[in-house]
Amino acid sequence: MKRVVFAKIPSSEAGLVIRDLMGREMVDIHAKIGKDQDFRYVPIMPDHIGTVSDMGYEMVEGDAYTLDRRSPQERIAAKLEAYPELRDIVPTRWEFVGDIVIVKMDPRCRPYSDIIGRTYAEVLDAKTVCADVRGVSGEFRQPSMELIHGTDTESVRLENGIRYGFDVTKVMFASGNTDERMRMRQLDCTGETVVDMFAGIGYFTLPLAKFSGARRVFACEKNPESYQFLVRNVRDNMLEDVVIPILGDNRHLRGRGFADRILMGYVQTTSEFVPTALRMLRPGGIIHYHDTFYVNEYEDRIRSIFSEACGEDGYDVIGIREVKSFAPAVSHYVADIRVF
Repeated sequence: MKRVVFAKIPSSEAGLVIRDLMGREMVDIHAKIGKDQDFRYVPIMPDHIGTVSDMGYEMVEGDAYTLDRRSPQERIAAKLEAYPELRDIVPTRWEFVGDIVIVKMDPRCRPYSDIIGRTYAEVLDAKTVCADVRGVSGEFRQPSMELIHGTDTESVRLENGIRYGFDVTKVMFASGNTDERMRMRQLDCTGETVVDMFAGIGYFTLPLAKFSGARRVFACEKNPESYQFLVRNVRDNMLEDVVIPILGDNRHLRGRGFADRILMGYVQTTSEFVPTALRMLRPGGIIHYHDTFYVNEYEDRIRSIFSEACGEDGYDVIGIREVKSFAPAVSHYVADIRVF
């Protein structure tokens, strides 16, 4: 019998954790999840054992028992076999957000939205299924979601010890930014005052505030719907003593030279907000600058932006990382900039 490694998840938090791990494709879907009175035993893919262990869960080895060796895709196809016109166009990938499933659906599937939604909900054990119609758009990066099964569109995503609550039809959650959210958790910001100029629901604010040692985080968000979830998430993660949520345009924030570190987690028009960041930053402070650039010119563009704002000798590029692909030949980057 096959031996696998299981993550030992307390039953009280199993629902959120298991869906998070499944959404990140860390669970061995061919092995059965075990349970006893206090724990669920979740089979983990070999490449992800270290990652799950680093999340604080005990790992135990055991026998793998199976109920159905077919993949979810195979089970979905079997349930939709009465609709041959869907055979090659139904979604084969999806994202879990708590107990909500999000799929990107071919327009040809729309007449069958109801049956597709019910099928995915049954096979994936989801309370709600939403179709991502056009991605995100507008100043507030709002999603275009169509509800195809269920009624409840609010959920909680548990990620690296942080609870992110939001409504998938109203607020974007960038799953591709997971590594950067983890990096914010790992920063040493002991005693620092931090400003998050584009806080959203707390994407970067929450892990930084909870784990980095920051003294105070001013989290500014202009979108009223995102701000409501930001306030709730600060409370649910018990960070009221560290985080001060602010509703409004970050360019209206008052004060000069009071921040040790500034987060600029926006893209495409981020450079327009650099003067505001520089006004708030102390000499020697750090800016984490996010933006999108063509892959063959990102470093030159970043240096051009800060040379214009700070002068050639007024800053230092500590490092630049690719966060994720954004479009053909375009990527989302984050640059760590120290300003003198």
